[in-house]
Amino acid sequence: MKNLIKTFLIILLFGFTSCENAKVEKNIAMYTQTWDDIINQGNLDLINDTNFDNSITLVYSPENIVGIDDFKAYYSNFVNGFSNVEFTMVDVFGQGDKIVKHWRFKGTHTGDFFGMPATNNNVDIDGVTLVEMKNGKIAKEQDFMDSIVFMQQLGIASSPENVSLVDNLYKAFSAGDIPTVLASMDANIVWNEAEGNDYADGNPYIGPDAVLKGVFERVGAEHEYFNLVDIQLHDMSNNQVLATLRYNGKLKKNGATFDTQAAHLWTLKNGKAIAFQQYVDTKQLAEARRK
Repeated sequence: MKNLIKTFLIILLFGFTSCENAKVEKNIAMYTQTWDDIINQGNLDLINDTNFDNSITLVYSPENIVGIDDFKAYYSNFVNGFSNVEFTMVDVFGQGDKIVKHWRFKGTHTGDFFGMPATNNNVDIDGVTLVEMKNGKIAKEQDFMDSIVFMQQLGIASSPENVSLVDNLYKAFSAGDIPTVLASMDANIVWNEAEGNDYADGNPYIGPDAVLKGVFERVGAEHEYFNLVDIQLHDMSNNQVLATLRYNGKLKKNGATFDTQAAHLWTLKNGKAIAFQQYVDTKQLAEARRK
């Protein structure tokens, strides 16, 4: 009799576990398919009372987002704000009514995103979401991701690598390594010399080759030496770096020397310089040419 009872309990436990596993698998299948269709297919209408509990809650700071309408409005920023979207489930598992997903989101910011106009920046982020299901519907979600990296990719927050990128550019220039300087520039960099500077006659120079021929080659041809000294770099917002420095040079045609205060404003994107604006004491440079 004891063995019979033991066997019965094992069968009962096995049956209960199998039912629970089937429930978890069903929840995961429904959840992954729903979000794949919403994000990758752009089908926001799937955020409805068929797939989501009427009190669906997104845990958020400073205030949770509650209800299907507000939940749908929130995610419309991702669906409408990005193109070329790839949303993948890296891993997903669950227990009972709980699901954990590791996801990856890639896209191009080509539309309004929470009031932010398109930047055409590419984003590639991953994160984890904790999920609660209720009666086969999605009832609660809480996202975890590196928001700072996301903001940097959007261009809202500056990349911490910007200063080192500009620093390496100046080091290459000082070493006479012009190919490395040019390689640090975006193919469509917009380069402007200070108004009143002789080299401003070609403003704006578009692309590294234009900068090379219109600025660098002329500087090299007209000077015995042209050094950038006392360089101080200042990290700015909007992926910009301000360099304060001095020009120390000697002209070939008359031997005149100059020691002039200057500033450079760099704008960077995806590890490349996309814009340059020079500020310099053009009067001092002009006086050196007239000697």
